[in-house]
Amino acid sequence: MMETMSNSGRTTSFSPTTSFNRSTSFNRSTSFKSRTPTVASPTVSQSSWVSRVTPFSWVSRWFHTLIVIFTFISFLIAVYGGYLYVMPSLNLTFHGYGVLEPAQSISSCNMFDGSWVVDDNYPLYNATECPFVEQGFNCLANGRRDKDYLKYRWKPNNCDIPRFNVQSILDKLRGKRVVFVGDSMSRTQWESLICLLMTGVEDKKSVYEVNGNKITKQIRYLGARFSSFNFTVEFFRSVFLVQQRWMPRHAPKRVKSILKLDKLDDISNQWINSDVLIFNTGQWWVPGKLFDTGCYFQVGNSLKLGMSIPTAFRTALDTWAAWVEEKIATNRTHVFFRTFEPSHWSDPTRRFCNVTDHPMLDTSGRDRSIFSDTVHEVVKNMTVPVAVLHVTSMSSFRSDAHVGNWSDKPSVPDCSHWCLPGLPDVWNEIILFYLFNDKGLSFLEGFEPWHSGG
Repeated sequence: MMETMSNSGRTTSFSPTTSFNRSTSFNRSTSFKSRTPTVASPTVSQSSWVSRVTPFSWVSRWFHTLIVIFTFISFLIAVYGGYLYVMPSLNLTFHGYGVLEPAQSISSCNMFDGSWVVDDNYPLYNATECPFVEQGFNCLANGRRDKDYLKYRWKPNNCDIPRFNVQSILDKLRGKRVVFVGDSMSRTQWESLICLLMTGVEDKKSVYEVNGNKITKQIRYLGARFSSFNFTVEFFRSVFLVQQRWMPRHAPKRVKSILKLDKLDDISNQWINSDVLIFNTGQWWVPGKLFDTGCYFQVGNSLKLGMSIPTAFRTALDTWAAWVEEKIATNRTHVFFRTFEPSHWSDPTRRFCNVTDHPMLDTSGRDRSIFSDTVHEVVKNMTVPVAVLHVTSMSSFRSDAHVGNWSDKPSVPDCSHWCLPGLPDVWNEIILFYLFNDKGLSFLEGFEPWHSGG
């Protein structure tokens, strides 16, 4: 699953399709004061004026007075008409509200073509009150003082994401099983969804981790049960989605481990009987996590030492797609794939992280990713419906939303992960909109929303 509004109600939008003036001001206290000009007028003595009064001059005076009155009334009518015409569109532009014109059909809305706008209704929860936010992502508790990054909402250009109605969503999730599969970014989104949903639960103790486990980076399974509503939100750690094994026999010395690109993760059977299944991968598909650690690729029994990372990623996704087509009953399970999340490091060595106070005005190429493009290509050729959550472009502006130095290890900067509350909340809002939109329309071909009791 999102803009700067001053106390006077102004908003600055950040859109992938809009160019920005770099001198844009983000001062919330800015006020616009009009000055009344001082107009000097010649003085004429009253006596001399009266002495020149004639019947003709009285008629002329009344005639000019009527002209002035008529002009003033016309001006008021023009101003009022302009107000009626302009204000609804300004309201939509600055605040993201308003009634869509018939031509702006919600069925054709691109949820990921939009801008970030300030909304004082955000954040949607307090991380300190949510036991599922791990300490490393609770930036405010870790000393972050600025809070503007919490106030951004994603506004699609041709429609609106409805306000988060937690009670309605809790009711519709009764008896369901929501599963996240992926890396630490997936775990962050898992934490975010739980915290969003817990805002509608009176007895917070009725939400608990099913095995009593604490959230750690290496744990392979976490499950939060909402006992009052009889559903679970689960996370499976599978950073590559495919199987990773130790060095095969007779492999070169540089090979310490392999990715079996034609075999999905050995815990994949646990993902099958779910109602919502959300995948992601990408952050670990880099030389530092692969070749530099001695991890290479294998297909069948053949070691692929010369295979590039993009080719290996495509091969792994083809394996994932075939698994989904064979194993997942898409008449029950809604499958999503979230695209690559951009980072905002100041240098390639990932040692310097400059977290900004507001979204970037220029994405500097971060709005595109070969991993995201590959996801689109693979899903396009699948025979079953899969919803692609294209978060790459919308997230590329949010250099303000990273953990930075406000983690549980402040000496280690982090411009990859995100603060909570924050950007992952918006990803989840979009997923919930896909699932529960009340328009009865699909956003992707073959993808139908849930309804009460569905």
